[in-house]
Amino acid sequence: MISSALRLAGAALLVLLGVWAGAWVYLQHRTAPPTAGVRVAAGHASAPNPGDFVASEVAAGALPPGKIPDRLPQFSLGDRDGHATPISAFAGKSLVINFWATWCAPCRKEMPLLQALHSEWADRGMSVIGIAVDYRDKVLEYADRLKIAYPLLIGEQDALDVAAKFGVDSPVFPFTVFTDRRGEVVALFIGELHRPQAELILGAVQNLDKGLIELPAARQAIAEGLRSLQDANPAQSG
Repeated sequence: MISSALRLAGAALLVLLGVWAGAWVYLQHRTAPPTAGVRVAAGHASAPNPGDFVASEVAAGALPPGKIPDRLPQFSLGDRDGHATPISAFAGKSLVINFWATWCAPCRKEMPLLQALHSEWADRGMSVIGIAVDYRDKVLEYADRLKIAYPLLIGEQDALDVAAKFGVDSPVFPFTVFTDRRGEVVALFIGELHRPQAELILGAVQNLDKGLIELPAARQAIAEGLRSLQDANPAQSG
């Protein structure tokens, strides 16, 4: 009798744990509201360390609502020379902040595009900032070999802490944050960035900077535009 009662109690506990786990997963995967920033799934995202796991796709809205900040959080990381550089050093510019690592294949694939965007949009008040979540010596060797011209900030755990400030507690690489010149977070794009997607988002950011559109409308236009691009070319959404 005691054994049967224990088995019944154990089964009931398993059922309760299953219900709790299901509720937790649901809460973790609710779609973030528009005011939390635009998130999209694209590219093949890589885990913080190559030995951990590789996610082939990150679901849109995978973060709990409200975690993506409305404004660019303040932080400081070392530059190529090891000097602590606050993100406020780039105040007054629209920013494309790209989180990457040397071992991340999609990160390497999108770098020529980031180089081109940095050059093409420089006279319109935009700057690309690369945040390398990696060992400094590896980053410097890689940056010199590829002749990366845009500013780089480098860190290990401190760079992961910066990623968490953007609501990405379990970072996947690459991911890119777009801000306007006032420091408002306009979009957060997860995965490899392609030119049509980048130009769509930057076009909305430029309209924001010119006062031609408000932030909620810009975010909505980006979300709708990215969906249209995904429908037209699914290969660039994954």
